[in-house]
Amino acid sequence: MALYSYKKKPTGATRRFFTVVSYVSMTVGSLFLFFSFYPVIASEIYSRVFINSDFTEPIPSYAAAASVRKANEIRGTDDKFSTNLVDYTKASNWFIGGDSTVTNGLLARPDIKDYTISIPKINIKDFKVIIGGEDLLEGIVHYRPECLPGEKCVISLFGHSSLLTLYRENDPKHAFSYVPFLEVGDTVYVSVDGVRYTYEVYDKAVVKPEEVSVLEQHFDNSYLNLITCVPHGTYINRAVVKAKLKDLPIN
Repeated sequence: MALYSYKKKPTGATRRFFTVVSYVSMTVGSLFLFFSFYPVIASEIYSRVFINSDFTEPIPSYAAAASVRKANEIRGTDDKFSTNLVDYTKASNWFIGGDSTVTNGLLARPDIKDYTISIPKINIKDFKVIIGGEDLLEGIVHYRPECLPGEKCVISLFGHSSLLTLYRENDPKHAFSYVPFLEVGDTVYVSVDGVRYTYEVYDKAVVKPEEVSVLEQHFDNSYLNLITCVPHGTYINRAVVKAKLKDLPIN
């Protein structure tokens, strides 16, 4: 027969209370972390699975245009400890070596400062596009404008994206949040000076900020690039949704 025996002391109410609080805190914390990182992870997975990341330069590298040759001009850094952080509210910082000058295409129409864009599938209606703008907090920016919609050229429109859980309609900070979800065949309407042009999405891709060749011009047709940052809530890559003029303008 054993000389000693051990008997577990009954758990008191206070101990049970703190045990329950600990488990509840861990559960709430885990859920918080999940909902914080899930939108970014889900966006990255979608970009990798459903959006092409193999972008082919429209011109050979040895014949690169001036904007491509500027790619070594870094305007800031992503290092959080740096005193020269990139200001991503400025359109010229979205691509390394970017430029925001207004060139020949709009000199013939200096009276047109902006126009509107509508994308029914993602509930964008008559959103303001600023021609040659720089501040993305004011609206969608027509970057490095050389012509107007409807003309034979490439028009690149920059718009902010955000975490989808924070999305607010008609807010410039969230303007292009759903643009990466557009599919081939979707319709984009652009209205300039009372004339509406109809574009149709034909391709989309994800590129690095240094791949400035996506901004190069083509003059064989009228193209429209819708550009935003992915994964949502970050500035790591650029999603480029490409559309082409489909129908004749409507007065």
